[in-house]
Amino acid sequence: MSSEPMERRVAYIGDRLKGSRCPLCGNEYFKPKRYCGKCGRKSLGRMEEIDLFYEKGVLETCTVIREPTNRFMKLAPFIHGIVSFHNGKVRVPGRITDVIIGDGEVNLDEFEGREVVPRFRRRCSVGRSDIIPTISLAFTFADEYYPYQRYEISQPNKEYDVPGIVGYGVYVSRFRIKEVGMERSVPFIDEDAITAAVEAGKLALIHSGVDSRRIGKVYVGTESNPYAVNPIASKVAQVLKLGEDGADGVQMVDAVDTEFACKAASSMFKDAVALTFYPRDPMEYVMVIGADNAQAAPRCEPGGELDYFVGYGGVAFIFGKKDVIAEVEGWCSCTSDTPDFWRRDLEPYPRHGGRFTGEPAYFKHIIKAGRKLMERMNLKPSDIDYFVCHQPNPMFPAKAAATLGFKPEQYLPGIYVTKFGNTYSASSLIGFAAILDQAEPHKRIMVVSYGSGAGSDAYLFVTTSQIRDKRAYQKFTVKYQAENKFIHYIDYATYRMFKEGL
Repeated sequence: MSSEPMERRVAYIGDRLKGSRCPLCGNEYFKPKRYCGKCGRKSLGRMEEIDLFYEKGVLETCTVIREPTNRFMKLAPFIHGIVSFHNGKVRVPGRITDVIIGDGEVNLDEFEGREVVPRFRRRCSVGRSDIIPTISLAFTFADEYYPYQRYEISQPNKEYDVPGIVGYGVYVSRFRIKEVGMERSVPFIDEDAITAAVEAGKLALIHSGVDSRRIGKVYVGTESNPYAVNPIASKVAQVLKLGEDGADGVQMVDAVDTEFACKAASSMFKDAVALTFYPRDPMEYVMVIGADNAQAAPRCEPGGELDYFVGYGGVAFIFGKKDVIAEVEGWCSCTSDTPDFWRRDLEPYPRHGGRFTGEPAYFKHIIKAGRKLMERMNLKPSDIDYFVCHQPNPMFPAKAAATLGFKPEQYLPGIYVTKFGNTYSASSLIGFAAILDQAEPHKRIMVVSYGSGAGSDAYLFVTTSQIRDKRAYQKFTVKYQAENKFIHYIDYATYRMFKEGL
């Protein structure tokens, strides 16, 4: 019987940072071992699995790699070193990511001894026909942009009659490019839509306290999957160990990618609610992720006008009926064949219909879905505390909100396009997360997404008293990422190099 492909075996260990612990002497090992090197046969069949994915380590020693082998050339120069966990019981090799090393001398004393957090990233560059290699043996410093957050599984205290959001997480890169009047999030060279989806899902689990094994389904909405044929959701399920974990490495969870431009994730909210509300065999929890490395041609090429607004990021929501922080009150969707934005097969960048993308596309659908939902629920704009919609640029969401009758104090708290750019399927949902970060209990929030092609999903949520309780588990808020003192601004040439990635 043949073994699994090498990339699958490497990913199954490295994506999750799996190791072993001997129950007899306490020795720990990375990677997993069948028996202890000290206890020998006595430990055979008794080794315990350890998981470093949510742990915090220490960079013990490191060096700068300036001339790596070909597959790592695009990453160079980079810092590589030894990271220890559990007070030195186990050590792993790893690369420090999110750090740009110049040509000058590097004082390694500034790095050694500092705490680090595992990050899920691309491992190296490969050809266009190859599998994209990923790993969690990349680390960022815990005292900089990405703080360490402990993942503690909690027992739910309350079950609600109506499903809703039980936790969420937002991830955007620390790298930004500054334009006139706005900033945009830029993926580091080893980041893409897959890594953003995993980071967002990880943060949602931390915030919710939900046991990952209780997630019955995961949706990932995106229009920038680095694969034309191969899902993101299956990688998310494996790395985050969603669903029951089989001994053979197969997760007992349904994982699906969805695509409808910038509403690819929001469309799945109603599906997630339905699955958790199904009377015969409801799923306990469903995760919905929107993640995009928004694509645009360079400004010197046709279609390059998009390059002034595109961003990078991911957002994840977990739906269920236990310890809900925002109940789903209602929804409404509308659709038409309005091809305002498209990308033909084999074309690297999308095109859009210029001014045609405004009135007959974006505004028509957002306003129709928003008004129809308010009519159905017998609500006026004054009955709604917060409004957030898709944010392709700074002007459109403000105009759409005003047209629907909302005031600046209702919609401005959710506008973050000027900080992160248009993050496509994550765009309106990052704004929604920003509202959840600050909303008090019993506040009504309207979210209206938009996807080119075209359609909109409008939702109403009402926050519960438990929204305050879970704020203690939410260090990495939207505002924190927008105003972080460790943001690294780069120039346009570096931005394009990062955007193309490995």
